[in-house]
Formats: sequence, C-alpha cells, structure tokens
Amino acid sequence: MNLNAFSLQNEIALITGGGSGLGLGIARCFVEAGARVILVGRNPETLATARAELGENAAALAHDITRLDEAGTLLEKATQLFAAPPGLLVNNAGIHLKKPAVETSPTEFDAVMRTHVGAGHALTAAALPAMLERRHGAILFIASMASFLGIPNVVAYSAAKTALLGMTRALAAEVSHQGVRVNAIAPGWIESRMLRQALSGDPERERKILIRTPMGCFGTPEDIGYAATYLCSPAAKFVTGAVLTVDGGGHIGF
Repeated sequence: MNLNAFSLQNEIALITGGGSGLGLGIARCFVEAGARVILVGRNPETLATARAELGENAAALAHDITRLDEAGTLLEKATQLFAAPPGLLVNNAGIHLKKPAVETSPTEFDAVMRTHVGAGHALTAAALPAMLERRHGAILFIASMASFLGIPNVVAYSAAKTALLGMTRALAAEVSHQGVRVNAIAPGWIESRMLRQALSGDPERERKILIRTPMGCFGTPEDIGYAATYLCSPAAKFVTGAVLTVDGGGHIGF
C-alpha cells in the first residue's frame, strides 16, 4: 500500500471554525499529514492559541464568515499568507440552536442557515475559481447526524445540516469533471464545546445518545480529522459527492 496517497504535502487548507473543536481536530491531522493550514474564526485569542499549538505550518485569520459579501476578501487574504490560494476548503464553522420549533424565531432560524449554508456557499464560490483554474482541489462540508435523524428541538440546525448534503451533491456533479472533488462528513456526537452546549441540562438525552450508539462512547475531534484527511488526500481521488458518517454507528443504532 502506498501510504503517500494519504499525504497532504504541498497542500494549503482553509478551515473555518478552525480554532477549536472539530475544526482544530481537522487542522491537527492536516498538519500531521503535511499540509499548511489557515484557521478562520471570530475569536483572535482562540485562533492565536491554536496557531501556537500547530506551529509554523499554521496561520490564522480573524473573520466573521456570516459577512457573506466579504468571502472574496477572505480568500484574497488567505492567498497572501502562503503566496498561493488554498487548494482545500473545509466548511466547518457553525452555530447550534436548541429550541422548540414554535419558539424559534425567523431571525434565529436565518442566523443558523446563514452560518452553515450561506457562508458555506459564499466561501466555496470564492475558493472555486483558483481550484478550477488549476484543475485541482477538494471541498469538504461538515454535516451532522441531524442531516439524517429526526432530533427534537433543533429544527434550524437540522434544516441547515440537511441542506449541506444537497449542496455537496450538486457541487460535486457540477465541478468534479474539472478536477475539484466535493464531499461531506457527518459526525456523530463528538466531544466538543458545541456538544456540551447541546446536552446542557439534559442528562437523559446524553444517556439516550450513548445507548443508541453501538460503540457506546462519544468520538474525538481527531476522529473527524483523520476522516477529513482521507477525503482531501489522493487516496480519495475517485470519491466525490459522498457523505462519510463518523459516528460510532449512531445513525444505524437502535
């Protein structure tokens, strides 16, 4: 087996929400595989800490991805950091909203959709021209078990994460013949700040999740990172439009 097929040597990756949680787990694995990474997030202090951990192959840009008309500016700044445009884009940043549907306001619903779906599209549209010009690139969306399962009290989040699957497939059909692959990962319940927020004050929900997860535990950010490394590496050169579940069997458990 050619282990070099899993290398990200010479790649530059832009990772939104890269300062913590799943984004940082992905960044760690990408750097380990040889890539240079650009972490994007809203908190400069969080980004600085993550960048220091990752070392010289990491850079950071403080940016609010919900400013959709500034996606092109973000890509320009990212290109300047390593004197080349990113060939890998990981649309990971997101927000969570746990509320009954009847209490979810249109403004709250729109904010969740804008962060996950609107920003994912805007950044993809900004990154694609350089990828298509070189006929080389990989785009990754981070979906969720909420893309598949009916989970109460997360209607906006479920709608956004399900929309990402449609965007993954449509983009893959549109650009794969030009050398750009588009895939998604659907994480299960991964230890992170967002998970703890979602489970806050609801021990019964945590118990139910672990009971229906065949592996009986939560995952780690690196579990998602290694899956992302595979999907963005030459080892997955014939994989596009796919959704890889990394969930300990959660979506098939009973």
